[in-house]
Amino acid sequence: MKLLIVDDEQKIRELIGKYAAFEGYGFLEAADGIEAVQKVRTEQVDLVILDIMMPELDGFSAAKEIRRIREDLPIIMLSARGEEYEKIYGFELGVDDYVVKPFSPRELMMRVAAVMRRSHHASAENAAHETVNIGAMEVDFTARRVTIEGRNIDLSPKEYELLFFMVRNRGIALSRDKLISEIWGFDFFGDDRTLDTHIKLLRKRLGSYASYITTLRGVGYRFEKEV
Repeated sequence: MKLLIVDDEQKIRELIGKYAAFEGYGFLEAADGIEAVQKVRTEQVDLVILDIMMPELDGFSAAKEIRRIREDLPIIMLSARGEEYEKIYGFELGVDDYVVKPFSPRELMMRVAAVMRRSHHASAENAAHETVNIGAMEVDFTARRVTIEGRNIDLSPKEYELLFFMVRNRGIALSRDKLISEIWGFDFFGDDRTLDTHIKLLRKRLGSYASYITTLRGVGYRFEKEV
């Protein structure tokens, strides 16, 4: 398994690389976003650790380009800040996790392992073709495609996973803990706001079908069988 470590600070790349090697990961380095995109194009990479503030091409722009090249490549973002709008924007781009500097290298490696486990689990679940139609919305689990009235709805990887799980369990009250455990893993290091942010983004993407997602105060959410 090979990581791509992207940061304009050499000391940070060396620190992460040291811990990555200790955990048995191979790794490549890139000092800016342009170099990162080039290496994703030409090298076999299993996960990207991507700083936001970099010269040449910032982390957000690099994440966009990486998603165009490989939609399913896991990305963990590093940031010197921790602003909510940054996290929301990152999640909209399909980032899998978000780590604020200064960070514990050991915790970062635990996050890498957790993201990779979830990524492999999601791939295995999509082995058998399965589709569900809800009114004019078609959810194709195998193709990872959602259409409404024939129009493709572009979702981030985590939004796909969240919608797929809720649709498979439509009509059932899903607690916040259950959703976080299923989508982000029992070893998730974030907080409840991550779930709320993804629900908000998912509702926005679904447009008129957003009303199928009901908020259950003090419990969590439910995807309705009909509205």
